[in-house]
Amino acid sequence: MYICGPRSSRSKDAFGKQYSLYSFFKSTCVGAALFIPLSKWSVYSVLQIEEEKQRKRQAKKAERAQKRKKEKEPASKETEPKVKRVRQDVDTEKQTAPDKNSKQYLCSELNKVIDASDVVIEVLDARDPLGYRCPQLEEAVLQREGNKKLLLVLNKIDLVPKENVERWIQCLQQEFPVVAFKASTQIKDKTVQAKKSRIVASNEVLDKSRGAACFGNSLLTELLTSLAASKQSETSLRVGVVGFPNVGKSSLINSLKGVLACNAGVKRGITKSMQEVHILKNVKLMDSPGVIASLSNPPASMALRSLQVEEGQESVLEAVRTLLKQCDKTQIMLQYTVPDFRNSLEFLSLFAKKRGYLQKGGIPNTEQAATAFLADWTGAKMSYHCKPQENRSLPAYMSDAVIAEMKSGWDLDQLQKGNKETLKGIKFPNQASSISIISKGPTAGLLNVSDISEDKPGAAATETVAEQNDENNEPEQTTKEENEMVEPEKQKEPLKKQPGRVQFQSVPIDISLSTDAYDFNTDFK
Repeated sequence: MYICGPRSSRSKDAFGKQYSLYSFFKSTCVGAALFIPLSKWSVYSVLQIEEEKQRKRQAKKAERAQKRKKEKEPASKETEPKVKRVRQDVDTEKQTAPDKNSKQYLCSELNKVIDASDVVIEVLDARDPLGYRCPQLEEAVLQREGNKKLLLVLNKIDLVPKENVERWIQCLQQEFPVVAFKASTQIKDKTVQAKKSRIVASNEVLDKSRGAACFGNSLLTELLTSLAASKQSETSLRVGVVGFPNVGKSSLINSLKGVLACNAGVKRGITKSMQEVHILKNVKLMDSPGVIASLSNPPASMALRSLQVEEGQESVLEAVRTLLKQCDKTQIMLQYTVPDFRNSLEFLSLFAKKRGYLQKGGIPNTEQAATAFLADWTGAKMSYHCKPQENRSLPAYMSDAVIAEMKSGWDLDQLQKGNKETLKGIKFPNQASSISIISKGPTAGLLNVSDISEDKPGAAATETVAEQNDENNEPEQTTKEENEMVEPEKQKEPLKKQPGRVQFQSVPIDISLSTDAYDFNTDFK
């Protein structure tokens, strides 16, 4: 077989008989014709390569046509891509998952803790123990099956004068066993390394040392261990920790565990669901969301816990105004080192200037000051106390038999000695430096979904309206009252307007000269 090729010196070489495909096409385009013999193998390889290319083109065309048909047809679940199916499953789960911020979900989680626990610890703020008690919660624990024990824990005792703490322990021990406790607020996650700073303020070191100290944890652990040993059961003792928000439930569990097992903070509602923590082999603690307060409670008790503020039912300024009414003005002035003020707005302005909460132009940011003021009262910072009610009658769900049953199983002598040792190690504030307020009594809570739907603000919520109208030292309210008095007077004498005409109202003018005017007609001699 012979084909045309260029005349070159390479055609006479020993390798000139075997030409590649590239040199073949190159030779056909350039040079003169020359007959060069090629083998049968080279021609066969060229045809085979061309056939394979043609096959690949046809396969790609078929694949494209198949894809177009699939795009036009409705996609089924089996043919859908895996990523798309996972996204759809996540969307359906989000739609079916309950809202963890809803009151119904929080109530259901609280009831789970009560049902699953053998011992229920009700954590109370030592600054207002009676106000942080929930009668509905205590009654629900006593009425549940299983002979559940109820134990009261007085937390934040370092913010109350010592005499006041001792009187409250004696008062509350008439109904339930009471443990004095001071939780540690400086427990950090051991897996996270804190940044080390070279310079640390002395007051910051003092605050950290006070917050890191924990008192009463050994007593509470011994009591729970002895109760678990007395039951002689294979399962561990389940202890539920309940109470209103910001009383220190999660901090108590972290203090007993010694590790940051539960998230804790000043912000309300950090704990959303039940959480189990093993502190010992035979003792298991269960954290719970805070009890939802009913809207029928007095406004002072709701403002003291900033409950309506965080739910958006009350402004921060109104909550501060309600709180200031419950306190002595001189004690507030000494505590915050501000001069005398006439109303809550003036106090917040002075407080904002002192803390440096200023807007552009040096204007005090009263809302930021009010938020900081409420954070001091709800968190573990402000020292205030309430006087216990010694002659208080027992609630309807309590009786002598119930009191005896609640105290059985506990070592009361050990409890009394442990409380005395706890009080010895704490540095309490002075009676003069602590603000005295009047407790409004136990706070009603919501435990059932039916109670949430029927919950409405009662007559107690309207107390602030009457009190605000009676105040004479509020300039904001007096201006509103003056405007309301002026408006009906204007409505009594309206101008009569006629369509298409302009009518002027005559105003009497006194043109008589006064006696002090000079008379130009006087003759001088």
